[in-house]
Amino acid sequence: MQTETKLESADISRILKALPHRYPFLLVDRIIDIRGDESCIGIKNVTANEPQFMGHFPDNPIFPGVLMIEGMAQTAGVICSLAAAPDNAPKSVYFLTIDKVKFRKPVQPGDTVEYHMKQIMRRKTMWWFRGEAKVAGSLVAEAELGAMLVT
Repeated sequence: MQTETKLESADISRILKALPHRYPFLLVDRIIDIRGDESCIGIKNVTANEPQFMGHFPDNPIFPGVLMIEGMAQTAGVICSLAAAPDNAPKSVYFLTIDKVKFRKPVQPGDTVEYHMKQIMRRKTMWWFRGEAKVAGSLVAEAELGAMLVT
C-alpha cells in the first residue's frame, strides 16, 4: 500500500524549485495550508519597492489586478507541480484559462495578499482552480484558472 505524502507549507526555496519564475515576476512568497493538490493559501507581501509601482501609479500605488491573477496561477502551479512530482518538478506549468475574474478592492504597498486556491477539477496533466485573493480577510479579487503541466 502506497501512502501519499502531503506538505503543509512551502517556503520560498521550495517555490523556486517548483516554478521557473524569478524576480521580478515571482508573485508568491510562501504557501501554507497545502492539502495535496486540493487547496492551499499563497502569501504575497506587497512592498513599495516593487518595479510595477514606478508606473502603476506613482502618486497612488495600486498593485495591478493582472499580477494578482498571476499570483493565483503561480500558487496553484506550485501545488500541481508538487503533487505531480514532489522531488522532480515538471519543466513547465502553463497557464491555460482565466474565467469569471472580478476585482473588488485595490491592493496597496504594505498589504499582505492571501491567494485561497481550491481545485475545481483535474484531468491528467490539467488542473482547474477557483481562487480568491484576500487582504485582512476582505475579498479583493477572484477568478477561475486552468493550468497544464509539461514534463
